[in-house]
Amino acid sequence: MPRVRTKTAGDEVWASAVPYLPRRLTLPALRKASEDCHGCPLYRTATQTVFGQGQTGARIMFVGEQPGDMEDKQGAPFVGPAGRVLNEALAAAGIDRDDAYVTNVVKHFKWIAVHRRRMHKKPNAREVAACLPWLEKELEVVQPRILVCLGATAAQALLGPDVRVTRDRGHLIPSRLAPQVMATVHPSSILRQQTSEDRHREMELFTQDLRVVAQALA
Repeated sequence: MPRVRTKTAGDEVWASAVPYLPRRLTLPALRKASEDCHGCPLYRTATQTVFGQGQTGARIMFVGEQPGDMEDKQGAPFVGPAGRVLNEALAAAGIDRDDAYVTNVVKHFKWIAVHRRRMHKKPNAREVAACLPWLEKELEVVQPRILVCLGATAAQALLGPDVRVTRDRGHLIPSRLAPQVMATVHPSSILRQQTSEDRHREMELFTQDLRVVAQALA
């Protein structure tokens, strides 16, 4: 597919996912087309594109920042440690994982090497903007009743730069993106807590946020 030149950073051409979008908007067509996306340079160091997972018509869509190391290797979102935290919180809140569509703002794993390990590196604004068309089409096809932004990158990409997760978390608001939208923390932030007490506290707060979602669906 053709590349669209929009801006240049050093010797890298920054483009967009737009030229790679399929004409037929279905989840299988989007997923297949995303495999060949070269909309930003992140594809060069990622193992593969990690597209969203779930069904058309899922009532909830969870959007994180980007795939991690395990997601990059397996080709599916939220299958690593953060995914286990998400599954545990969903179960505690009474939400069926099959009722949710899970995805990320950025579809390729951005990382740096640290002692032979691939460590997460936050995507920048250009990478988020380049990849956002995929997420916009996922929203258009799935049409969730509730959109949940997991972490600051997802919340600010979708709801604007003024969103502060620690301040705004847990509240459902109307949006053009979905009938109701919520911002909350990313499950990985719970894993980064220093003590078991802190992890337990943050897990309970996260679960409380998801209970608000469950109650809205009931």
